[in-house]
Amino acid sequence: MKGLKSGWSWNALGRRKVLDSLTLGNSELARVLNTFDLTALGVGSTLGLGVYVLAGNVSKNIAGPAVVLSFLIAAIASVFAGLCYAEFGARVPRAGSAYVYSYVCVGEFVAFIIGWNLILEYVIGSASVARGLSRYLDSLLNETMAETFRETMPVGTSSLALSPYFDMFAFLISVILAVALALGVKESSSVNNLFTIVNIGVVLFVIFAGSFKADPKNWKIKKEDIDIDKREAAGEGGFFPFGVSGAIKGAATCFFGFVGFDCVATTGEEVRNPQKAIPIAIIASLAIILLSYFGVSTVLTLMWPYYLQDPDAPIPKVFVEIGWPVAQWIVTIGGMFGLCASLFGAMFPLPRIIYAMAMDGLIFRFLGQVHHHFKTPFYGTLIAGLLTGLMAAIFDLDQLVSMMSIGTLLAYTIVAACVLLLRYEADVHEETEGYALLPSDVNSNEGEETVYEDFDVYGGSDIISSEYIESTNLVTLKEPVSFKTVSKQMFNPFRIKHPTSLSSRVVAAEVLAFGVLSTLLGLCVIFWESDLADLNPWALSVTTFIAAILVLILLSVSLQPTSSVPLSFKVPFVPVIPAVSILINIYLMLKLDADTWIRFGVWMAIGVTLYFGYSIRHSEEGMFHCATPVPVHGKRTTYSNEKGSSDIK
Repeated sequence: MKGLKSGWSWNALGRRKVLDSLTLGNSELARVLNTFDLTALGVGSTLGLGVYVLAGNVSKNIAGPAVVLSFLIAAIASVFAGLCYAEFGARVPRAGSAYVYSYVCVGEFVAFIIGWNLILEYVIGSASVARGLSRYLDSLLNETMAETFRETMPVGTSSLALSPYFDMFAFLISVILAVALALGVKESSSVNNLFTIVNIGVVLFVIFAGSFKADPKNWKIKKEDIDIDKREAAGEGGFFPFGVSGAIKGAATCFFGFVGFDCVATTGEEVRNPQKAIPIAIIASLAIILLSYFGVSTVLTLMWPYYLQDPDAPIPKVFVEIGWPVAQWIVTIGGMFGLCASLFGAMFPLPRIIYAMAMDGLIFRFLGQVHHHFKTPFYGTLIAGLLTGLMAAIFDLDQLVSMMSIGTLLAYTIVAACVLLLRYEADVHEETEGYALLPSDVNSNEGEETVYEDFDVYGGSDIISSEYIESTNLVTLKEPVSFKTVSKQMFNPFRIKHPTSLSSRVVAAEVLAFGVLSTLLGLCVIFWESDLADLNPWALSVTTFIAAILVLILLSVSLQPTSSVPLSFKVPFVPVIPAVSILINIYLMLKLDADTWIRFGVWMAIGVTLYFGYSIRHSEEGMFHCATPVPVHGKRTTYSNEKGSSDIK
């Protein structure tokens, strides 16, 4: 199969990023962060607006006191995704998070799609927090800023989903934070650590102080005891006023309160010991976030009836109602620190994604240039801050927030699938720590090492034997693939202990089938919800049949031999945890409204145009595959970029 050199072969879409131990160890970014910094980053980016708003909103409108179970269910789903990120952080400690993970395992085009959507996720996430911070402060100033901006800087009309005024505060806070990030990671991280500590202190204060006013009767309110004018919207009363389904629906909303921990995985090139620090920080941050959400939601619903909660600012409102105005101001001021930490955490990963994609040649290279003094992606950080500030200033983000969710969930799904693919990948590259590396041959007579890192995989190069052919995802070693051999391998009757090309192919096909069937199952549950509740035979039969096939696929995958590559952290209970993560993420994506999917389609159309118009021609991996191997003495062959160093002089 030839044609890769033109940059337009279909195989180019599936070429994978090649990493080795030298690549993993070298970075132009400064390695100054430790485990505590990463944990504070993960907590700060997640424990922001959600802890001050989400508990009251979900308890009043969706779940009632069962919001505590909603957070618990959402935490379990988030932990599944977090474990998958932790394993990949141990495998591939590079800047770029899910983008790099999918580039190593799946292929270039899928990686570009993931990276492109992560850019959208972090831009919208940062802009929404900046706008929320502005509104939060303005509420303390009696809407003074809004009135001033509306008079002096009007923007557009609501039909264009624009803000009625240019929010200068949201714009400036975004730009100032971007400048701080560009001037040094360690310095800005120290400030974030301070804000996060204050934020956690406020959460602990709410839990501790609120426990003195907790009344278990608020979890046992009868419907007839609810005020008549609020009775209709308050459900049936009790702990499950909206039923068990309400708690599950609440979990879907609460799940997005845990979004943000993945920013930890973007720091792989700025951490002193990434293989250990990233997994520990992800798990620790999720544990802290769960305890915070669980504690705050428990205290709130015990202090004040669920149907009287304020959906916008529940914590200050509750303290006002119980007659503690001092506590209200403590929470209000602490909320400012929490939102600042959340804004930092939301903006921090954006330039890292841009840097990773620019270094790979998938977006314009100048965006990835690293400043020679500050050791940060200088231009990428400033442009990210400018873009975030503009969106926060001129757009009404109420209709755009869900766009953040679709990119996140897609990334979670790809990472979970990659964990399965790599865990069951053939150990052909065992000597290279399990990455998709190219073979080496040591000539002991001449004392030189010839490393075939630069060659045209698909162009039929003479240096590649017929026994070694790299496909999009797997490596083939002269093993016949037929219906008979595949059928036998599906349940591994010979109990093969080491993965082969055939077993890897079987797992890859089953992971793809699992994703498709998970989509079908999610559609059945969403569109046949009432039929399933009424035990409609047709709906129940189809849904049960699809679920049974999914169970069989999981059984087949679990019987396949696993890779023996040693890792500092591995996801437990594979394939169950990654598979459940895929199922949950796909279901939540399908629950998003049609407008979100339309906006997602527009953003994707822009990205695909960029990929085929620019990225596929300038990809570093494309140049890598088209180069010629050169035997060298004492070191590996490396691809030399004609553009030179990326440092800013």
